Amino acid sequence: MQSVSLSIPGSTGVSHESLRLLDDPQEWSSFSRLAGPGAASWESSVIIEGMHCAACALTLERALLAVPGVASAQVSAASHRARVVWSAERVQPSGWMQAIKKAGYQVLPANDAFASERRQRESRQALWRWLVAGLCMMQVMMYALPAYVARPGDMTVDAAGLLRWASWVLTLPVMLFSCGPFFASALRDVLHRRISMDLPVALGIAVTFAVSSMGTFDAAGIFGREVYFDSLTMFVFFLLTGRWLELRLRDRTAGALEALMNRLPDSVQRRCPDGRFERVAVRRLTAGDVVLVLPGESFPADGVLTQGQTHADEALLTGESRPVPRCAGERVMAGSHNLSAAVQMRVEHTGEGTRFAQIVALMQSASLDKPALARLADRIARPFLVVVLLAAAGACAFWWQRDPGHALMVAVAVLIVTCPCALSLATPAAMLAAAGALARRGVLVRRLQALEALAGIDTVVFDKTGTLTSDAMVLCATRTRDGVSEAQALAMAGALAQHSLHPVSRALVAAGLAHAQIGAWVADSVDEVAGQGLSGPVRRAAGAAAAWLRLGSASFCGVQVPAVQALHACLSDGQGWLATFELTEAVRPDAQAMLHALRADGIEVCLLSGDTPLAVARLAARVGIEQARGGCSPSDKLAFLREAQRRGRKVAMVGDGLNDGPVLAGAHASFAFGQAVPLAQAQADFVVMGDRLEPVAQTLRLARRTMRVVRQNLAWAAIYNAVGIPLAVLGWLPAWLAGLGMALSSLIVVLNALRLSSDPKPLKAS
Repeated sequence: MQSVSLSIPGSTGVSHESLRLLDDPQEWSSFSRLAGPGAASWESSVIIEGMHCAACALTLERALLAVPGVASAQVSAASHRARVVWSAERVQPSGWMQAIKKAGYQVLPANDAFASERRQRESRQALWRWLVAGLCMMQVMMYALPAYVARPGDMTVDAAGLLRWASWVLTLPVMLFSCGPFFASALRDVLHRRISMDLPVALGIAVTFAVSSMGTFDAAGIFGREVYFDSLTMFVFFLLTGRWLELRLRDRTAGALEALMNRLPDSVQRRCPDGRFERVAVRRLTAGDVVLVLPGESFPADGVLTQGQTHADEALLTGESRPVPRCAGERVMAGSHNLSAAVQMRVEHTGEGTRFAQIVALMQSASLDKPALARLADRIARPFLVVVLLAAAGACAFWWQRDPGHALMVAVAVLIVTCPCALSLATPAAMLAAAGALARRGVLVRRLQALEALAGIDTVVFDKTGTLTSDAMVLCATRTRDGVSEAQALAMAGALAQHSLHPVSRALVAAGLAHAQIGAWVADSVDEVAGQGLSGPVRRAAGAAAAWLRLGSASFCGVQVPAVQALHACLSDGQGWLATFELTEAVRPDAQAMLHALRADGIEVCLLSGDTPLAVARLAARVGIEQARGGCSPSDKLAFLREAQRRGRKVAMVGDGLNDGPVLAGAHASFAFGQAVPLAQAQADFVVMGDRLEPVAQTLRLARRTMRVVRQNLAWAAIYNAVGIPLAVLGWLPAWLAGLGMALSSLIVVLNALRLSSDPKPLKAS
């Protein structure tokens, strides 16, 4: 997907005229994709600015669904993103985007060219507000300290008044600058007749400042007994601390998504019929175009290099951290970086047909997915806030007859302590932190709910071909006729095999190199019959007479078919059969370490494959899997899965996706390798972009850690509210302590979630 820009740095939103630019159908592909067959339904991804809570997400979803032509809308308060499915026959993008603006929020295409800069500016502003609040808080607490420690008669009335005025002046920057977002959000909600989490916060701050100001201006009045500037500034400082850390957490996930989405260039040099190159927009490319990609640029589409050689950085697409060499005739992927030299490539797939677009779609889906616990928090957020306001009003009315000043501060304490920020952050903060961490390690999460399912897995079922094994072959056994050693047979076969690129030939050459047999025999004038084998004169390097040998199938070698079920190749000479080489697929290098890690975590491992039972049994013995079945059709695998689930097992499936669609969809959680199939067709919950198995065990461990963090966050939020609310209503919880508790609860939740972003420990083989 190509990035677009409808804003300028420093602007606060997108104008109505700019939104009109997106009504051009040629621009839709830059921020949208077809939602189904036909061109009438589109799915767009946008960034929402100004959101602060789950109630905001519900407000936006209702505003979007009220627009004729909008089929569905999903808004995430945690990632500040929205996914909108709309009908091009009934509404234009500017129509539903204008509904977002009318609701009081700003909207940008998800891949806006300045999105990253806007996030950085927002982060800088949040940091400045936090610094101003912290500096003023320290000064105000210094002026408030004498009132707490002074004994009667130690401080004159004039001195006490002077300290109050100094505290009032120092609190002004906090109110006018640091608290700006709270008041702006609350005012917007009041004007739109709705309630969000910023409303009780803003009310509490405003009431505290008003009561303290009246106590400063009129020390003899009903509110003059005590001022609360120190409590106010402390509360704002800790609240901004939690908000800033929440912003940093969101930026980690959004940054990983934007780093991927913005990898495509805006334009590229395309070769014209006369041979010269002209710069065109990437969205204008079609299959068959030849483009010039310079060093430092990204490949704009999937294609094949036609001229030059270079190194490509495919880390975010395949999980391969090292640059990979690419030369003429080899394929390159959209979004990978050209590192070394200028090359020309022929375009094969553009837009939604590229693996890059499919990866972006998966990451966008994950950033918008709402786990069940998060959806529950969304549903109770608005009613809970109404209860908060009613409880604060009731507490104020109850205490007003005894002490109006104390009554207002009790109401403030109730408003602040009951703000459900920690509860609404508990699940999405942990889930998004885990999804962002997995994306950086080459694992894409299609459904956040799958993390919860994966945490309870007790059985993992593996496919064999393309999953536990790679495309390469390895020699597993050699049979020879009497008088011929295995080393001699391997040397003769290797002499022929060096002249072929067939996987069996490469396996025999690799085995010969491992046994130092390559070179002992040489072959000249070798003929290859495609799909059959190799033949030619083979002689010792020392100069002995050459012997005519054949290497390949039994029929090609003119020998009787051996009683071998495994894949094999025969070697024969003029006297007949010489040797049979049994081969098997190469096990992925990290398979042993991954399986050992799963067993160490108490996971039962099974192997199901459509290959022959003998081949499956041999592979299972090599990797130490006790329960293995061969000759399984997709329906057989699904039946095994259903039976295991009937017995109460929680099953995860790991496959290549080629014929594992039913079992991948039926498992509690599932993995597919991204190289195997178009990602948009994958049924898996997790897509592993590289060819390593290690991320499977690491993802399972991270899922368990994530659910532990979620339970910890929910428990903390519940205990905090269960203890704080009664104390605040009874007047036993000072406003400053309520503010400190509310801010610390959000801070603890965010910091706890940030632990999930740490790099995993490498697995160790048994």
